[in-house]
Amino acid sequence: MTDTTAPSNSLVERTRPIDAGAPVVAVAFVGPKGREVAAFALGEETVLLTGDDGTERHVAVHKGGILSAASDGTRLITGGDDGRVMATAPDGTTSEIAADAKRRWIDNVAVGRDGVVAWSAGKAVFVRTPKGEIRTAEVGSTPGGLAFAPKGLRLAVAHYGGVALWFPNAKEPPETLDWKGSHTGVTFSPDGRFVVTTMQEPSLHGWRVADGKHMRMSGYAAKVKSVSWTADGRELATAGADALVLWPFHGKDGPMGQQPRLLAPAKDLIVAVACHPREPVAAVGYESGMVLLVRLEDSAEIVVRKPGGGAVAALAWNATGTRLGYGTEAGDAGLLAL
Repeated sequence: MTDTTAPSNSLVERTRPIDAGAPVVAVAFVGPKGREVAAFALGEETVLLTGDDGTERHVAVHKGGILSAASDGTRLITGGDDGRVMATAPDGTTSEIAADAKRRWIDNVAVGRDGVVAWSAGKAVFVRTPKGEIRTAEVGSTPGGLAFAPKGLRLAVAHYGGVALWFPNAKEPPETLDWKGSHTGVTFSPDGRFVVTTMQEPSLHGWRVADGKHMRMSGYAAKVKSVSWTADGRELATAGADALVLWPFHGKDGPMGQQPRLLAPAKDLIVAVACHPREPVAAVGYESGMVLLVRLEDSAEIVVRKPGGGAVAALAWNATGTRLGYGTEAGDAGLLAL
């Protein structure tokens, strides 16, 4: 059992603490490899840009709260309650991607290949293509999450009753994969064979894209707010329990008929996960504010941040896996250099 009050193996001394000044919504690394800037999307209007040299810069991006964020590695895309979709570059330059005609909240944003951006407002979903063209579709209820397929221009939209799969360049309406309940987030497997949603209830649901076959993944203690695919794409790491839950996706049937692996058991609820982009390692954030690195091969653990300062709200690696950023609901943040 992990002792969340007296950790031993530690990287705390190599972690730079940051006072973000507001709750952290998301964190991402933007800019050229090796020279990325850590971008913290904050709940109150601004994005905090932090460089390796210790410089910190608050950039006013929205005229209101930031509700959603995503990154393609070159810029941070945010959606706000001011009805705008904004892009923030590593140098702090901001640009407007779209403004909702009805000034509805931008509940979700997603980024795809070649600069494609998607967002939702109300029951409407929008996609801006690489040519700057805007495509739109309506789903049956307010979307809970958006995700692009790893190849091609296909968007998954989680909503009440299932997930819609939409080709924005096609004239056909979205295809719906049904499952009762409220679906709050969505992700494609790295090979594109599976789509998985988080739900309002403490469970996940998935489908095999080729034939729509169902995959039920339950047994959680709380609602799953964070998922992340391992570097090899063979497992899906998830929060929502007092251990790191890893579902197998390396077979043709995914996790159907199989049990997940459970690593890093603790006395505390895991609320955020982020798998290393190259190695079998996962960063794990807890409700207590603690952050661990867990080696997936043998469950070895190293502490990055000790408990305290609010629940972990965001975790992210840079593209090479040499830096880890975290942020909490209380506005505490930090950067680990490996």
